[in-house]
Amino acid sequence: MAPILTTLLLPFSWLYAAVLAARNWLYDRGWKASTAFTEVPVLSVGNLRVGGTGKTPHVAWLVAWLRARGQQPALLSRGYGRRTRGYRLATAADSAATVGDEPWQQFGQFGGAVPVAVSEDRVAGIRQLLAEVPSLTAVVLDDAYQHRRVRPAVNILLSEQQRPFYADEVLPAGRLRESRAGAARADAVIITKCAPDLSAAARATITRQVRRYSRASVPVLFSSYDYGPPVPVPGTAAGRMAAPMGGSEVMLLTGIAQPGPLLAHLAAAGYCVTHHARFADHHVFTPAEIAALAAQCQPGQCVLTTQKDAARLQEPALAASVADLPVFYIPITVRFLADGEARLAALLGSYFPLPAVG
Repeated sequence: MAPILTTLLLPFSWLYAAVLAARNWLYDRGWKASTAFTEVPVLSVGNLRVGGTGKTPHVAWLVAWLRARGQQPALLSRGYGRRTRGYRLATAADSAATVGDEPWQQFGQFGGAVPVAVSEDRVAGIRQLLAEVPSLTAVVLDDAYQHRRVRPAVNILLSEQQRPFYADEVLPAGRLRESRAGAARADAVIITKCAPDLSAAARATITRQVRRYSRASVPVLFSSYDYGPPVPVPGTAAGRMAAPMGGSEVMLLTGIAQPGPLLAHLAAAGYCVTHHARFADHHVFTPAEIAALAAQCQPGQCVLTTQKDAARLQEPALAASVADLPVFYIPITVRFLADGEARLAALLGSYFPLPAVG
């Protein structure tokens, strides 16, 4: 956003921030109800900024860590972009349209072994999950940092290195959902999408900036992405051809907030992106858009996309459009820098200790 426009919008940001600060003050004082669950630990992953901080892969890391610890976690989110309302526990009969693209991606990523539910009311959603799945030992809330009606056992705040919360403004002058002071609620802060070789000096500088707003004892951790080889998207022609290698000409289809890191990875891996069909985050693809993409796809060329976009491409309404289009998604996993994984595991370990041996 242009500096002049930012300056002009600041008074509106201050007004919005004041309203949110009053709301948070009421929760902090107990004048607005906030529910803590004693049955199982509730872990929240979220951010202060609108979109693009890497919530989904970090939630996946957390779920995988819990499962490796012998736990049975469940995922609960609002289900942004779905065409349904109320509580819904995902099954194989669902789709991105019924539960939202990110929950549907998560359901598929864990092969249905992890319960994934959506509910606008997180309190009611957690209660329903506990009633339906009594074997649960943890509930992970996706994108619930501002959902103060639930008081989580652990509150994890994500902030992108290139767009840190401490250098941003509240909407509409910036992209923050609430003021920077909201970082004080975090039990851990993870700076995401870092360069794998981010220096210790740079990490220390960022940590000092974060500590202006977080609690002094809160760990500040750093993570980067590891990109896997292309994976065929089910229902497309990708299953009938070899995955593209570095040096290939490819097309790119994205409907995410920040495609920049993926573009940088593809360039570093030697791919030549001849066309990028870029749409807004959570965009619902139409048959006409897929047809337009297919018209530009040259013989032997394929389309690369993200795992979240792949979830939306598997909508029944798009089945005929994508059937002859070779589409591969690029999987992403989170990797912590330095001792970040050990420090986060130490924080979580107080709630999920290793089982006794012998």
